[in-house]
Amino acid sequence: MIDRSMDVVDSKIPWIGKIPISWNVKPLWSMYERIKDVDHPDEQMLSVFRDYGVVAKDSRDNTNQTADNRSIYQLVHPGWLVTNRMKAWQGSVGISRLKGIVSGHYICFTPRHDENHDYLNWLFRSPPYTAGYKTISRGVRPGQAEIDNDHYRLLPVIVPPLAEQKAIATYLDHETEQIDTLINEQQRLVEMLRERRQAVIDHAFAELSKERIQLRRFTRFLTSGSRGWGAYYSDFGDVFIRIGNLPRGSLSLGGEVQRVDLPPDVNEGHRTKVEAGDLLFSITAYIGSVAVVDEGWTDSYVSQHVALCRLDRSVLDPEFTGYFMLTTEGQDQLSEGAVGGTKVQLALDDIRALRVAVPPLDAQRQIAKHLNRETCRIDTLIAESERLIELSKERRAALISAAVTGQIKVR
Repeated sequence: MIDRSMDVVDSKIPWIGKIPISWNVKPLWSMYERIKDVDHPDEQMLSVFRDYGVVAKDSRDNTNQTADNRSIYQLVHPGWLVTNRMKAWQGSVGISRLKGIVSGHYICFTPRHDENHDYLNWLFRSPPYTAGYKTISRGVRPGQAEIDNDHYRLLPVIVPPLAEQKAIATYLDHETEQIDTLINEQQRLVEMLRERRQAVIDHAFAELSKERIQLRRFTRFLTSGSRGWGAYYSDFGDVFIRIGNLPRGSLSLGGEVQRVDLPPDVNEGHRTKVEAGDLLFSITAYIGSVAVVDEGWTDSYVSQHVALCRLDRSVLDPEFTGYFMLTTEGQDQLSEGAVGGTKVQLALDDIRALRVAVPPLDAQRQIAKHLNRETCRIDTLIAESERLIELSKERRAALISAAVTGQIKVR
């Protein structure tokens, strides 16, 4: 709870606001000295993660490759401030608890102070400071911004009395551990529910004949969207279905809606406009994503990254077919059909070649109805857990922000 009774003063830091009157503010340069100490190839590799701070690189999944020449990496010691110059604005900053070497692209500082390292780690990784890094970073390309060294050395550092620093660090260690435990439990529950969902879908098809027939036999129409429609993006107009609108593991379209305002001379619209019951496939990313168009999405258009398959519904039910493609067997087919080096994609012929089960139409509809009911129950539980995870993360961030800026009294 925020303590309204304490005496506060304007910190004169735009992204901080008021702090307790007994707290100080110092520039970064007065507390840290930048050091670049290389040629220590035998030390362990460290990395700075947005969610974890400075940790051993092999302790977390990390796709960044280590250079063959490890002598170019910088040595850091416990208590050093390590900053990813390109991702500070995302929170990739921290005080190291380990000795090791880090990328030459990082900025490393040795401490020249007697303050509490654990408190400073919470401070530098807090949401207010991440917002502050954004104000002193300049864009170099989309999605990347490099922190300005001259501005960084002037970064204002909030410094409470040492006893309060220790109390804040201890408090946040305890409180966030409890929140993180709850988050981890909910994440495991979500994973178990998704596994249960997959098992329910697979089981629904287990008793069917193993005979499979290529989808081309039942396809009345198959196409993908036109290129270049990004030029028609607008705040009004018709809905434009993109890959992000296709679900991961269910059949219902969703996500952020993009609209297009088509000029009169665009004549490709009729070909790429969807109807209720159309089956949609992601063909250039998130291979395995499938959706069935419902009434709320009719008359929308598909992007070039989405295949539109219109079935002969007198023989094959779209929802049944969509669920079949969500089985392990169906997902394996989509993965096997995807080709490419750095860009995996499906061709329309790959969609035509998909092999599907074709029981009597009544049986198809019964299976689809059963799976609609059962997956809806599981999806409701997943949504509840994901909402709890989101609320817990918000509480965690708010708690850290309040503690390091003195909005709550920590004892």
